[in-house]
Amino acid sequence: MKTILARFGATFIRFAGATTWRVVLCGLFAVDCAWAQEADDYYRHVYFDNSLTPESYFYSAGRANRGSVLELKNGKLPVDKKTFLTPPNSLRLTWTSNQDGGWEAEIRLLDFRNRFPGLRGDAIYLWCYAPEGIAGADLPMIMLSDTRDRLQAPQFPGSFTDSLPLSKFTGDIPAAKWTEIRLPFSRFRTGSVYEFVPKYLQNIVFHQGRADGAKHTLLVDEIRIDEAGKDDQTSAPKPPTPQNVKAVGYDRHVEVKWEDKSGLEVGRYVIYRSLKGSEFTPIGIQLPGIFRYEDFLGQAGVHAEYKVAASNKKYALSPLSNAAGATTREFTDEELLTMFEEACFSYYWEGADKDSGMAVENIPGDARIVATGASGFGITTLLVGVERGFITRQQGVERLEKIVSFLETADRYHGAWSHYMDGHTGKTMPVFGMFDDGGDLVETSFLIEGLLAARQYFNRDNDSEAGLRRRITELWEAVEWDWYKQSPKSDFLYWHWSPRWAWQIHHPLIGFNEVMITYLLAIASPTHGVPTQIYYTGWANQSEIGQNYRQEWSGSADGKHYWNRQTYFGIKLDVGVGTGGPLFFTHYSFLGFDPHSLHDAYTSATYFENNRNIARISLAYSTANPKHFQGYGANAWGLTASDGPYGYVPHSPDNDHDLGTITPTGALASFAYTRKASMAALKHYYRDLGAELWDIYGPRDAYNPSQDWVSPIYMGLNQAPIVTMIENYRSGLVWKSFMSNPEIGVMLKKLEATHPENLTSLVSQ
Repeated sequence: MKTILARFGATFIRFAGATTWRVVLCGLFAVDCAWAQEADDYYRHVYFDNSLTPESYFYSAGRANRGSVLELKNGKLPVDKKTFLTPPNSLRLTWTSNQDGGWEAEIRLLDFRNRFPGLRGDAIYLWCYAPEGIAGADLPMIMLSDTRDRLQAPQFPGSFTDSLPLSKFTGDIPAAKWTEIRLPFSRFRTGSVYEFVPKYLQNIVFHQGRADGAKHTLLVDEIRIDEAGKDDQTSAPKPPTPQNVKAVGYDRHVEVKWEDKSGLEVGRYVIYRSLKGSEFTPIGIQLPGIFRYEDFLGQAGVHAEYKVAASNKKYALSPLSNAAGATTREFTDEELLTMFEEACFSYYWEGADKDSGMAVENIPGDARIVATGASGFGITTLLVGVERGFITRQQGVERLEKIVSFLETADRYHGAWSHYMDGHTGKTMPVFGMFDDGGDLVETSFLIEGLLAARQYFNRDNDSEAGLRRRITELWEAVEWDWYKQSPKSDFLYWHWSPRWAWQIHHPLIGFNEVMITYLLAIASPTHGVPTQIYYTGWANQSEIGQNYRQEWSGSADGKHYWNRQTYFGIKLDVGVGTGGPLFFTHYSFLGFDPHSLHDAYTSATYFENNRNIARISLAYSTANPKHFQGYGANAWGLTASDGPYGYVPHSPDNDHDLGTITPTGALASFAYTRKASMAALKHYYRDLGAELWDIYGPRDAYNPSQDWVSPIYMGLNQAPIVTMIENYRSGLVWKSFMSNPEIGVMLKKLEATHPENLTSLVSQ
């Protein structure tokens, strides 16, 4: 019988490297967390401003037939990088309309996951530019659709409008001049069997008009939905010039920061750059409420000067700001790690919900929704932020006090919080449907994991930290883990309970996956603990229920018994289903819990080695790239859950779950397991792909080179593991803090003393 070993982390080493290059994000510049609400309002009106990918716009499509021609790149509308209303690009519509032919080009609304749909306004505004003038009669037709499924047979409530000549709204388009066009929704009539609903607009479709046989090009930029009366506000004052512009050079990019304390309405900020003394030219925009911009220059040793202007909603610009300059320089590996930690940390600091301090589900997204598990992850980044000097210790305490105050009054269900809550009211938000209106034990586990790490880190003998520790203890001890067994004789813990639906979501927690921490905390609870044996009867369950569960979600019989023992790419996997699953299985439970501290009846070594092997298998799979996706390799790997081009997917190193999407957190949050490969990935994502991937919160959530797609969002579940697991690799900070909780030590001793029946022969096989 193998025993469970406990080891309480590595010796903690405080990083004392050079810090002269670093900007303290939230010390020198106060950031108003309310910007998330401003961003939400921005995307209630902005339909298109710029493409993240430089060659074609992913959220577009087109086709032509019978002699008519439409210029496309990979079936998408091309991006024009030279001529634009707002930098850095616009969309290019180039067509030839021939007799008996046809073409259509559509621009789709970029919808953000978990975001309440609905555009605000009664007219579409768009800007057009023709390199050569186009007569109104030669312009295309336009129609609208409130379904994403193009214009095929409508399925309720999807609908579309009749076509109208674009010339009805424009007249002739002059040459080489940006012209704003207003298209009132009232002019469009429903063309479907169902009523067209303007606020749910999904597609704007241009299609062939008069067949003149001539080639035409029309650039389109800044498509907005707004109130028709606002087009008369041409006399609205220009916003004031942004103040106190500063620039700081990093390894391959420059961060530009400014202040705007005017309180006046701003539509966007426009950033201008000068290289080698050249004229200042516009390079990009930033959303209202955000006062920094990341300019990726791609090389070390480049000096650039910057100015910033504020633009109102009618695109009138303020005078340019003062100039600020900076030079990029080659960073050491340690400096790169700190840079990544600080950038990703800012998601949970300046991007947090302004009322609760909790982590929002994704940015951009629904500004109301805060996520319980992601907030627990975010709490672990606060420890890193304090230790690395991104924020002061007092700032960390104050943010935690805000979070704890919110959690004390938020909806709870036998001590557990729901998956999602309204950040203002603390009320449950049943995002996943009507049954999802109660306690979520897994998300609660991730939250408690972060809180317990913080309880031990903030250990000073003063009123504020002592009070914080006491309040965290009360939250932890109020979670009724035993209630979530469903019945005293149950072999499992269950994921959900609702006062309305009881156990309607009848989802037993069965490993191996991301929920090991739930069982460990349930056993560790000093007030509502569960029997230690449940680790084997539930988490490592061997019954038909457990076997079927694992095989059904994975599609593989390997590992259906919890233990696996198969070899993939020459790497033996003790525990895990199939090739190990998405890499977040090795991250979420182990942001705080040190996997060195545990092995059980199924592991030949510790769970650190098992997790490491899962990461190595994922690396080997992406290097082999059996499905021949673009962009994979030894420095581009780490399949894990994220949004992809067509929705949220648990990307994994297997045929069914590998769709060509690479999620940076997969490799970067595996630093503790695969130092060299993770560093290679970090440098590739930043130095090679930073022009598309690097932004204000570090690397974007995901990208898919085969689809020419880059995620438009950041996710609360994915940025924190980068911060925390890099720090666990560097210093063991969060592991050390969490493992020093006395309840965790008691729990490990209980597991070590547990000898489940019928396991001895299994282990010896």
